[in-house]
Amino acid sequence: MNQKIINLRRELHQNPELSNKEVLTSERIIHFLKDYRPDKIVRLGETGVVFVFSGSVEGKTILFRAELDALPIQETTHKAYKSANQQISHVCGHDGHMAILAGLAQKISQNPPKKGKVLLLFQPAEEVEQGALEVVENPNFKTLNPDYLFALHNVPGFKKHSILLKKGSFASGSKGMTVKLTGKTTHAAEPQNGISPANAIAEIIHQLHSLRENKTLFSDFILLTIIHIQLGEISFGTSPGYAEMRITLRAYENKDLDLLTHHCEKITQEISSLEKLKCEFSYSEVFPATVNNDFCVELVEQSAKQLNLEVQQLKTPFKWSEDFGYYTEKYKACFFGLGSGVDQPQLHNPDFDFPDDIIETGIDLFYSIYQNIPQDD
Repeated sequence: MNQKIINLRRELHQNPELSNKEVLTSERIIHFLKDYRPDKIVRLGETGVVFVFSGSVEGKTILFRAELDALPIQETTHKAYKSANQQISHVCGHDGHMAILAGLAQKISQNPPKKGKVLLLFQPAEEVEQGALEVVENPNFKTLNPDYLFALHNVPGFKKHSILLKKGSFASGSKGMTVKLTGKTTHAAEPQNGISPANAIAEIIHQLHSLRENKTLFSDFILLTIIHIQLGEISFGTSPGYAEMRITLRAYENKDLDLLTHHCEKITQEISSLEKLKCEFSYSEVFPATVNNDFCVELVEQSAKQLNLEVQQLKTPFKWSEDFGYYTEKYKACFFGLGSGVDQPQLHNPDFDFPDDIIETGIDLFYSIYQNIPQDD
């Protein structure tokens, strides 16, 4: 066990920071990795950072990513290194992912590339979607121009040290849809003088649920979940004239997510028109599906088998989403799972704690991928 890396993981766990506020986390990582003599440190925005290890000859550029941010969840574990920040915790395992990348820096510093470059990206704001999007649009990142990208995520419910792979879609695309319906408020004793969104909401819900059950429109799995409805004010003397609906849309394939979005808007617009309501849409937490490149998946599989790691080929993508999809839209990439234990608490649970004994597996696999990247076309 690499105690120095474990100590770093526990220090990060004890000092979590929310998305886009990972200032001290970023500084801790920079302070730690400077000892391993990267050729360049590139800042991306206020907290994102890339460590560059360069060979003396031009060649392929390979990037490995970890996430900096924690979640707004109160931790319930009682470890000595439990979160020191109220209502903030690393219950998704990003502390472990950062530790794995730091351990990879240790190994690469002992065997730096002779050809090409290795980039270690510590990315902010994965939990709120815009982190990866802002990275791919950052001018400093565009100059790095990676050829291949890799990232992992620990996955509870699977055997420790097992590697979870899938060609094509690995994790669902998703988006938060907000619908605003505007009519006319009036006295509750004279509802005929107003335009209430109540009937429209009932019909929209009915038709959206019918859409969700329609298996002929889509090529693969889709899901829509109504998560919040606000209708008027709590006033028994008032007939409401305004409502908001919030719906999470999800699909294994990006084309199905686009189609689902289109049908949801169409249904809502038609019902709103019949009810004489103004209708507006907005979107947040937009995650494209994470779609793996076949060659990159094969490279991870080859590297895992060289380490005698158990490889499990998934039959279907995960229903959860990952902002790594913004990289897979533009680059050859592979996102894979690292089993973190059959009995491990699930991600985002308040009693989750990244298991230290899988850190070395992640380091070794990333390093094996690094060694196996072909430097010639």
